[in-house]
Amino acid sequence: MSADAAQLAKDIRRSAMDLLARREHGFTELTRKLAGRFPQELVIEALIRLREERLQSDDRFVESYVYSRQQRGYGPVRIKSELFQKGIDSELIGQYLLEQDDHWDELAKEVKERKFGASAPRDNKERARQTRFLAQRGFSMSQIYSSFSSS
Repeated sequence: MSADAAQLAKDIRRSAMDLLARREHGFTELTRKLAGRFPQELVIEALIRLREERLQSDDRFVESYVYSRQQRGYGPVRIKSELFQKGIDSELIGQYLLEQDDHWDELAKEVKERKFGASAPRDNKERARQTRFLAQRGFSMSQIYSSFSSS
């Protein structure tokens, strides 16, 4: 390995570590960010080394991402879509994102009440507006209906 290649490898590692120091990143997400500045094959080699050293982990990324988005009031449908866009494997998403879990019903109800209050919608127009809001937040129709039935 030439001196230039060794320096380039160090630069890639330093850039990856800088990104990982701010927050967890998925492997594909890091690859996309770094491939714009460095040769892709060298980026992948560096990231594989970071993964082997357990400095980069898709598991940790998914876990923290799901928790973060959930805390901000987003539902499982939206979170799953965002993780797919970030290049995360569907099996890994499934391990951390159980859409049938009852806590999503509770979260949908909390988000609805925070935005619209605890009272039931006055009419069908208001109910449709609340339904659209919750759907955009990433809740399934059964979770949305559950949030109305418990009002």
